[in-house]
Amino acid sequence: MPDHRWLALVLEAPLLAFGGVRIDHVGVTRDFPAASMLTGLLANALGWRRTDWQQHQALQDRLVFAARRERENPAGLLTDTQNARLEKTERGWTTFGAPEGRDGASYGAPHRRQRDFHMDARVGIVLRLQPADETPDLDALADALQRPARPLFIGRKPCLPTAGLFSCFVAAETAFEALCRLPVGEGDARALPHAMRALWPLGEGPVDGADVERIVELPDLRNWRTGLHGGARKVVEGRIRMEGAAA
Repeated sequence: MPDHRWLALVLEAPLLAFGGVRIDHVGVTRDFPAASMLTGLLANALGWRRTDWQQHQALQDRLVFAARRERENPAGLLTDTQNARLEKTERGWTTFGAPEGRDGASYGAPHRRQRDFHMDARVGIVLRLQPADETPDLDALADALQRPARPLFIGRKPCLPTAGLFSCFVAAETAFEALCRLPVGEGDARALPHAMRALWPLGEGPVDGADVERIVELPDLRNWRTGLHGGARKVVEGRIRMEGAAA
């Protein structure tokens, strides 16, 4: 099979968030970005609005990507706990663009939120669009990432990237091979070649062997029309073993 062309991104910031399934006020973070998060990131760079749900949905449906963790923080996650007192007459903005009030006797209670973040992490991404000849294409995405229509953030608004997200283009047959060919960041002792935790779609790399840990059904798809969970996909979790890494 011929090689595909892959767009490579580097997600690096003091704080990173890859939101998982939220329960009440507790917002957890996954180890890798969701398909819906990458769709929103690219759409924001392109200047799309939330109401452009058809474009978001079409982009997510075309997205094929894999990720690897190039730098880990030994301290683990940072948990940010927020408590704000909102009176009955006060309102707060929501993700769907309309203010939300507090009704009834509950207005006197604190408004609580808990959010998890990765600290000082770097995650490499390779992605392609299938089919490749529709709009937008990889070149349009690369241009948008280098000259975004709006400021970009990685998962949550406090997560401002350390540098530009676009890295390079890579040619490879599968997502796993593209991850292996992705250059490792230079100038950082914590990003030397090693066996990195990674995730790739089922069918886009190995499914067994010493460096494959498990195959899971990942619920990271969004129904962009309703704004709700839109399904799951099968992915492989394992390791990318770079040259010189110990077995």
